[in-house]
Amino acid sequence: MTGFDLTELLAERGGERYELHSRYLNHQLPRMLHTLGFDKVYERAEGAYFFDHEGQDYLDMLAGFGVMGLGRHHPVVRKALHDVLDADLPDLTRFDCQPLPGLLAEQLLAHAPHLDRVFFGNSGTEAIETALKFARYATGRPRIVYCTHAFHGLTTGSLSVNGEDGFRDGFAPLLPDTAIALGDLDALERELRRGDVAGFVVEPIQGKGVHPTPPGFLRAAQELLHRHKALLIADEVQTGLGRTGDFFAHQHEDGVEPDLVCVAKALSGGYVPVGATLGKDWIFKKVYSSMDRVLVHSASFGANAQAMAAGLAVLAVMEDEQLVANARHTGDLLRGRLAALVDRYELLHDVRGRGLMIGIEFGRPTSLGLRSRWTMLQAARKGLFAQMVVVPLLQRHRILTQVSGDHLEVIKLIPPLIIGEREVDRFVAAFTAVMDDAHGGGGLMWDFGRTLVKANLRARHASTASGS
Repeated sequence: MTGFDLTELLAERGGERYELHSRYLNHQLPRMLHTLGFDKVYERAEGAYFFDHEGQDYLDMLAGFGVMGLGRHHPVVRKALHDVLDADLPDLTRFDCQPLPGLLAEQLLAHAPHLDRVFFGNSGTEAIETALKFARYATGRPRIVYCTHAFHGLTTGSLSVNGEDGFRDGFAPLLPDTAIALGDLDALERELRRGDVAGFVVEPIQGKGVHPTPPGFLRAAQELLHRHKALLIADEVQTGLGRTGDFFAHQHEDGVEPDLVCVAKALSGGYVPVGATLGKDWIFKKVYSSMDRVLVHSASFGANAQAMAAGLAVLAVMEDEQLVANARHTGDLLRGRLAALVDRYELLHDVRGRGLMIGIEFGRPTSLGLRSRWTMLQAARKGLFAQMVVVPLLQRHRILTQVSGDHLEVIKLIPPLIIGEREVDRFVAAFTAVMDDAHGGGGLMWDFGRTLVKANLRARHASTASGS
C-alpha cells in the first residue's frame, strides 16, 4: 500500500517552488518576485514573523493582505482545528443543522447588535456577492452604487462594484452599477433620486491608498439611503475584526448601523477560508421567503466545520488577548511615530489610517537633486518610488510590506493585530534608515530605481510587441 507523506514530499520537491509556479500557475508571479528580489525561501512562520533556512527572522507587516490577524499558527486556532478533525463530525450532510455555524453566527452578531442573521460563504468576494444579491432582491431594485478606487472582490458581481479599471478591463460586460467619489454625498443623492438604487457598498477605510471615509459621511449616507428605501452595505472584509481599533470599522462613527456587513480574511485564523454576510432579519426573510426558496442562495462549502471552528477560535483569542484594544494602542503608537517623520523627510508627505491599517504616502520633493530623480521615476511609472522603499525594507531590514495599489506612491501597513512596541521600534528604525538613504544623494535605492525603470520599459516594449 502506497502512503502519502507530506513532509517527505516537501523535503524532496520544496526546492522547485518557483519553477513549479512558473510552469503550472500564474507565470507572472515568480517573474515579478525575481525582478524585485522578493524571491525569498521562507521555511516556517510563527506569530508576526517568517524564518528562512538560516533562522533569520522577517517581520510581517502585510499579514497575508490582512488574513493573518492573529499572526501565523496561533496555538488556540491550531488546537481548535485538531479538535474538530478528531471529532469526526457528520459535516456538510446538507440536510441537518450542525451547532458550529449557529454558535459562530451568535458570536459575530454579538458585535453587531442591530443585525440578526448570517450567511456563511468561503471568501470576501462571496460575502460581497451575497450582499449584492440580497440587497437587490430585498429592495426589488437593480442598481448598486460604489466608490471609485474601491476594492470589493474579483468575481463578476463584486467586480462590477470594483472601482479600479485595471481589474475590470477585459472582463465586460459587468452589472450596470455606478461609481461615485468617496465622500460625495451630493453624487449619492443624485443617484438615489433615480429610484432604482438597491444599495450603496462602501469600505469604511478604502484599502487602496488607505483613505478613511470623511467624518460624518457614513451616518449621512445611511440617512440618505434609508430615506430613499435603499440599503447601506459595509465592506468590512479587511477592516473588520479589530483591524482599525474597533471590532468593525464603521463603529468608529456613532449611529452607523449598516443593513448588511461583509467580513472574511481574519475570521479564518489564517487556516480555513471563510466569509460571512451579516444582515437584518427582514432582508433574510425576504430572500428566504418560503420553503421553495430554502436553497435560493447557498454555498457548497459554506459553514463547514473546520471554518466554523477556526472562526470561533479567532473570536475567543481576540477577546482573551484584547486584540481590538491592542490594535488601537499599537496603531496609534506606530502612526504617531511615523507622522513625526513627515517634517524630517521631504519625500514623505502623509501618514494616515486608523488602528493597524496605516498608509504612508510619498510625494514630489522640493530640492533640485531629489526632484530630478523623482521625475525620472514618475516618467517611467507612477508608484516606483514606493516600490523602491518596499524592496530595501525586505532586502536590508527583513520587513515585508506592500505598495497599496497600482500606480500609487503609498505603502500600506496591515500587520498582525498581535504586534507591540518591539515591532513598532523595529519598523520605525528600518523605515528611518531607508528614508535617510533616499535623501542622502545617490545611494543604493536610486540605483535600484534605475533598475525598476529599465524593467518597466522592457515590460512596456514586450506588451507592445505582443499587441496586448
